[in-house]
Amino acid sequence: MNDLIIQNIKELILPKSTERPLKGKELGELNITENGTVVVKNGKIVYAGEHSDAYEATETIDATDKVVSPALVEAHTHLVHGGSREHEMSLKRQGVSYLEILEQGGGILSTVEATRKATEEALFKKAEKNLLTMMEHGVLAVESKSGYGLDKENELKQLRVSNRLAEKYNLDMKHTFLGPHAVPKDAESNQDFLQEMIDLLPEVKAYADFADIFCETGVFTVEESKKYMEAAKALGFDVKIHADEIDPLGGLELAIDENAISADHLVASSTEGKEKLKNSDTVAVLLPGTTFYLGKESYADARGMLDNDGAIAIATDFNPGSCVTNNLQLVMSIAALKLKLSPNEIWNAVTVNAAKAIDIDAGTINQGDKANIVIWDAPNHEYIPYHYGINHAEKVIKDGKVLIDNRIKLEQ
Repeated sequence: MNDLIIQNIKELILPKSTERPLKGKELGELNITENGTVVVKNGKIVYAGEHSDAYEATETIDATDKVVSPALVEAHTHLVHGGSREHEMSLKRQGVSYLEILEQGGGILSTVEATRKATEEALFKKAEKNLLTMMEHGVLAVESKSGYGLDKENELKQLRVSNRLAEKYNLDMKHTFLGPHAVPKDAESNQDFLQEMIDLLPEVKAYADFADIFCETGVFTVEESKKYMEAAKALGFDVKIHADEIDPLGGLELAIDENAISADHLVASSTEGKEKLKNSDTVAVLLPGTTFYLGKESYADARGMLDNDGAIAIATDFNPGSCVTNNLQLVMSIAALKLKLSPNEIWNAVTVNAAKAIDIDAGTINQGDKANIVIWDAPNHEYIPYHYGINHAEKVIKDGKVLIDNRIKLEQ
């Protein structure tokens, strides 16, 4: 006997299972089955496709007039951090620059200070609350970065928290060491601090899947980033890079040359960098919510990347300074409006391609896959990015069991 049947699904979203990320025009190819059926047994997909009455189960969910998809994949977050920076919003509104805010003791270094002061338990409780909000909004696979400790003790503290969260919720979660995220006030030099983070790599290997670095003007150069990435790769890390967010330094080109699993931000990436995506499986993780939150007009050139047969994914960049949202659905809307992506492209970018960007088995619901599914209170797949700013996830199903039922919560 099967455990669960979801029946009468108005639209069943079935992204392709592929060995590599979807590239170029492939991103717009999305299998959508009308009047679909999904069957689950022992936490795995038994069947997902056209309507079928051939199966029996102990539980049936009627999804009439609903959309069903794989659970969303959140490919870029700064989940574990101390403090908050709401006071900076009024300063930004007054035209105070980020560098001026930094000089006043704000910006990323204020988050570093708050993270260092926080106990591991306090960080755990704060991150857990934000993680649960992500899950309520349909996310069941998450990447979580460190990067607000900037020293051995506090970087390890952040990584331990994200590992504990993954264990507590038996969650598909990848952990990223982002020690070279900024340069602390007490560093002798950028180069000395970078070497300190390189020396820390062997110790964080037990807690982190990826090594990441912020390659940007005033932080780390392309040459410094290359040195770090090659040191990490020599120890068995897959590498990522925050690149070309402000200036076109060549971070995307470096990511491709180093076979990085992803390059993230890419607002200012060069034409040459976008052209190099054609022959690479490095995923360009675009973060339009950050550009929106910072009030900037220039967004990453998603269409140019796809025209060059690049692979892109979409993520929130959830963090306390430049993108304070853990609602990936909202960022899907921003991707439609500002990156000019189609609904099909967006769905693939937050499922199968996002999974490729963090090397995790998620984002599809084919036979044998984990039964991590969302039932959406929406008439079709286009409606979710269209009706922005709210939570359309009605039921979030993890390993074949209803984990979150937002409709019951609302009725209560």
